[in-house]
Amino acid sequence: MSGLSTEETIRSLVRTAIADYAEGFKTRHKAEIDDPAGVINMKIHNVFVAALGPETQYYTALVRSLDSSLGNMLESLAFNIAHLFFDVKRKVEGPLSVEQTRGIAELLEKYKRHELAPRIGDYDFLRQKPIGSKLTVKRHDSDYYLARRTTGEHFLIELKIGGDLDNKKARSEKEAILEQLAILSNTLPEGIPIRIYFATAYNRFGEDKPWRQERVRQFFANEELLIGLDFWNFICQSENGYSMVVDEYRKNAHLIREALDSIRRTYLG
Repeated sequence: MSGLSTEETIRSLVRTAIADYAEGFKTRHKAEIDDPAGVINMKIHNVFVAALGPETQYYTALVRSLDSSLGNMLESLAFNIAHLFFDVKRKVEGPLSVEQTRGIAELLEKYKRHELAPRIGDYDFLRQKPIGSKLTVKRHDSDYYLARRTTGEHFLIELKIGGDLDNKKARSEKEAILEQLAILSNTLPEGIPIRIYFATAYNRFGEDKPWRQERVRQFFANEELLIGLDFWNFICQSENGYSMVVDEYRKNAHLIREALDSIRRTYLG
């Protein structure tokens, strides 16, 4: 990518991701045409859907596969873009005290009971290194653990492509990310900024509309949300990050449409 501007590099990453995804998706499904255990073949035997006709039967199976794999592609794309600006890791491991674990549980219980609306200052106590406490080593797989190269700031991001979480999952996601924050606070030098976020790749209510996933908002403050546009702007470290990614995606979406047409011809003739 030497000699390319940041925008050109990001657009190139988007183009490559789409081309690789389209080719891989097409090759995989066409190769499974005679495999009873193939992704589509395993999902077309619902007799209640089959009664609606072969096209409906086929599309209901394909859409499930498309939705899941497309989400994985977007997550991988964001990961690759992040490498341009951040040191990127996928795990957090280190010491955690009993007091920190207990404090997290008590805080989340207050959120659950609506005794407290979430604020970013609620977990300042986790930034204090435990003294004389019994520590246990714990590991978390992280969606994105990022360290900004130019500023030294650290970020923990939990990404859900569409942001559809029920109450139990929202609580467990906040618990996991707070434990990661505590571990980093225990291991990094004092004073290093650490921010936590819940993020989505798009706003499921519409990019120009308020994001109203109240089950998530019960546990995450507004300042902890990176929804759609805000997520891509952050990952691209640009106010135009979202528009760059979406514009380049639309320019190359024909590759995915062509792959879908090829798969359809294979299965339906």
